[in-house]
Amino acid sequence: MSSENVIDMIYSNLSAMTQTDKKIAQSILKNPGDAVNYTISELASKSSVSEASVSRFCKNLQLTGFHQLKIELAKVSDDESSYYKVVNIDNIQQAITNIKDNKNSEISNTLASIDTSTIKKVMKLIESSRIFQIAAEGNTFPVVEDASYRFNQIGILTICSESWETSIGQTLNLASDDVLMVISNSGESKRLLKQIRIAKKKGIKVIAITNRNDSPIALEAEYHLRTAVRQKVLQSEYYFSRVAAMTVVETIFLLLIAKDRKRLSRITEHEAIISDTKI
Repeated sequence: MSSENVIDMIYSNLSAMTQTDKKIAQSILKNPGDAVNYTISELASKSSVSEASVSRFCKNLQLTGFHQLKIELAKVSDDESSYYKVVNIDNIQQAITNIKDNKNSEISNTLASIDTSTIKKVMKLIESSRIFQIAAEGNTFPVVEDASYRFNQIGILTICSESWETSIGQTLNLASDDVLMVISNSGESKRLLKQIRIAKKKGIKVIAITNRNDSPIALEAEYHLRTAVRQKVLQSEYYFSRVAAMTVVETIFLLLIAKDRKRLSRITEHEAIISDTKI
């Protein structure tokens, strides 16, 4: 089992689970504090599946069995930051509070999952790169635009493009001393996988930000930073949030400034140049 807590593990694997595993996952996620006290037969009954299905569910999470699942749940059962809180429009104030709690949970669990050794290597790669390219698709691209703005501000030449065709063209012009960062919630984008493979053929190091350690994009990249996602969209099992990915980007940005305070002068210079465009 990886260092991520079992609730994060369930959330990150939810979209790839079988329908049977999803039933078990939802029974656990509904209230991990209750689930820790279930017997295997109780969890099976509440999920409308067999006990054998519960055992397979545990194996699919790389756990040794139901006993280890209970041990891992016990570690987080009292930690409400691990839970997803339902957003119900019938009570706006409570809905706002629950959204706040979900977002706080995404940030705290994302930061808690960052490996110190990995983040140091990622920082070294980025600051020593000739060109830093960042790529994403669809509704993740605003994270890339924000990242590009930030890193250019502190003196790291960063490029990106919302057009995948243009982004591929940029990758083809990179050299082995450049770096490609790919941001993907699911880590399963066929286009981004193709872009990573093109970069690797050119000897370019790849950093991935996804919410699954075993996602195809995470496995292709040299370095992976995992996000923790809690915000469920509508009533589906689909979880998406830009907050977690932006948290990783901003963490790298702030650590690079902390490492070299001279980067602050670059921000000041940039702000001074654009200040006369403000009212």
